[in-house]
Amino acid sequence: MNAAKWSFLLCASVSAAVCLCIYITGKVRRPVPQAWSLERADCGDYPDELCTALFQGKAAAVGIGARCEQLHRPQARDQSPLNCTRLLAAHSYITRTLSQEEADFPLAYILTVHKDLDTLLWLFRAIYAPQNIYCIHVDNKTSAEFRRRVQELASCFRNVFLASRSETVVYGGFSRLQADINCMRELVESPVSWKYVINLCGQDYPLKTNRELVRFLKSQRKSKNITPGVPQPEHVKLRTSHVHREYVAPGQSYVIQTPAKKADGVPHGLKLYFGSAYYVLTRDFVGFVLRDVRAKDLLQWSRDTYSPDEHYWVTLNRIADAPGADPDAGWEGNVKLVKWLDQTEVTHNGCKGHYVRNICVYGLGDLEWLVQKDFLFANKFEVNSHPLVAQCLERWLRPRTLSSSEVPIQQEWYIKNNKCFFNIEGNDCSIPLK
Repeated sequence: MNAAKWSFLLCASVSAAVCLCIYITGKVRRPVPQAWSLERADCGDYPDELCTALFQGKAAAVGIGARCEQLHRPQARDQSPLNCTRLLAAHSYITRTLSQEEADFPLAYILTVHKDLDTLLWLFRAIYAPQNIYCIHVDNKTSAEFRRRVQELASCFRNVFLASRSETVVYGGFSRLQADINCMRELVESPVSWKYVINLCGQDYPLKTNRELVRFLKSQRKSKNITPGVPQPEHVKLRTSHVHREYVAPGQSYVIQTPAKKADGVPHGLKLYFGSAYYVLTRDFVGFVLRDVRAKDLLQWSRDTYSPDEHYWVTLNRIADAPGADPDAGWEGNVKLVKWLDQTEVTHNGCKGHYVRNICVYGLGDLEWLVQKDFLFANKFEVNSHPLVAQCLERWLRPRTLSSSEVPIQQEWYIKNNKCFFNIEGNDCSIPLK
């Protein structure tokens, strides 16, 4: 009896221990209540709620997001060849035209890129639509590996191509302008009947859906170009009065101003304007740029000026007989939202990320400001430096895109509720996928 008693007690103790473990495990794994608390939020839990709090400018959310970004950085990129099927499905590319309105109003894009493949891919899946067409200009200075990856991306889509002629692009140099011209020459030969062309760099992001952009161009612009700018101010006249030269050496490239003054005046007596290098141009205007003698002569004259893309487009768009011209336009147009360092406390509240070439790379504290602005695109972003900024903007834009769809929405078009930007589970979530 004594042995039986001890056996009974031992079994009872083991059973109690097992039950206790099950109870504790259940408590640990029990879902967090839907009432979300900033104070105890985990990095990977409830990304929609965390993003909403960031868009509302809640300081606690900024703190939590910053901690998460420090803890979970992207891992090394998979170097195996890209698999198009997995890329399209796993990264939420929209593979059907969502409305007849968009089908009837295709757009063309020029993307000039030289680095940061992750940010480029994040941008591209936001602007991609099957009825549009995309020309990607890859800088000659970039690595063979980067060019290969971009070529692999383009090969997954019938409406995406790399510019056949590439420039060695120098910041502030004529080569940047020539890169756009190269893409334009190929876009006008495309069978896609695009209505406007938009130029972007690889660190931009849209603040409007494709359909919102189409409606804006149809209703507000009505076949007008958008080239924000003003008559050339006095403080930038050295850019066009003196000869400038591009220099390219291993690891560096730059433009210098020489003492020599330009011998010839502006061709055809054109009045120079100064403005944004970024534009939205009608197809007829692009034809004008490529064929009209005034446009050709101004292009040639601009070869030894500083940052000619900041006077070329805006000057041509002020010629009264140019297609879609807007001779009386000023800075309006809201093409690109930028936080310039010298505009702190003038047009914005300071950069919450960090500055590169006096331009803000947006951080978590900039999200509230970004979504309040009525612009077409914003610059500048770095997915690997500020991954939660990228994730939140993607989750903010995609529901608006799908909400106006006239075709059945496929499940893979939704932005997935995963932890890829944080790599919390230690998985390699970088693109491209195997």
